[in-house]
Amino acid sequence: MPYKLGIIGNPLSHSLSKVMHESAFKHLNLEGTYDIMETKSEDLIQRIKYLKVNDYNGFNVTIPHKIPITLFLSDVDEVANIAGSVNTVVINPDKSLKGYNTDVYGFTKPIEDIDLKGKKAVVLGTGGASRAVICGLHLKGVDKIDLYTRNSLDSSDVADTLRKRFPDIQIKLIQYELMSSLSDASIIVNTTPLGMKGFRHGLSPLTDMDVKSVRDDAVIYDIVYNPIKTELIAKAIKYKKNYRTGLDMLVYQGAKAFEIWTGQTPNVDKMKIAALEELVV
Repeated sequence: MPYKLGIIGNPLSHSLSKVMHESAFKHLNLEGTYDIMETKSEDLIQRIKYLKVNDYNGFNVTIPHKIPITLFLSDVDEVANIAGSVNTVVINPDKSLKGYNTDVYGFTKPIEDIDLKGKKAVVLGTGGASRAVICGLHLKGVDKIDLYTRNSLDSSDVADTLRKRFPDIQIKLIQYELMSSLSDASIIVNTTPLGMKGFRHGLSPLTDMDVKSVRDDAVIYDIVYNPIKTELIAKAIKYKKNYRTGLDMLVYQGAKAFEIWTGQTPNVDKMKIAALEELVV
């Protein structure tokens, strides 16, 4: 039987997941399809019913469903449980759902050579993606995180939850407007959609002055992958800062999800080339 996979979220016009996973199918000589399924928050329940009825094997989950999807799961893996968010779901033969978080793996893989033990991080945004990032930073040994938000009132519960999940990390919630020098941070991660194609394209969560204040040995990491060269990454290049783009994170989390669904390890380079070709079209 061919595999039936897909992704749910909103918006999805920027998504590269289809070309990546279909490339993986091709190079492993597997039959399968991967569908892009735009799904608004109010349609989430109907979408899950649709996926079950139509015999899908699993699906990816992106903005804004990474946390709400947990309400529909019978089980989660350890990383998803720690992160408190899910981006990959397996539909079992009995139609029960098991959630995984491959974002944590995808996030940490491109910075596996960077020592962050005992260091300070800055995380921009408090959505579902920030949870996976903070989980990854926890695994990397970070002991302080400045968590920036546009709305500290709405984000205070998120910050409290994160403090309980990661008691060994000192997490400080800060309003964006109160941002000062970033010179004491070893890594700055953008988890907001600012800069995303078709959504907040051309915007940056940091000003030129913010980027200039980043230490030369620190890393600026934008998890937005489309475009690869976001406004934030353009500023990092302009001021000769170390940086990581969201494309590697996307490819690594996708490869891990594919492995969970099929039991086979895809060619990461082939997946990345497929994504790059789609980006330059």
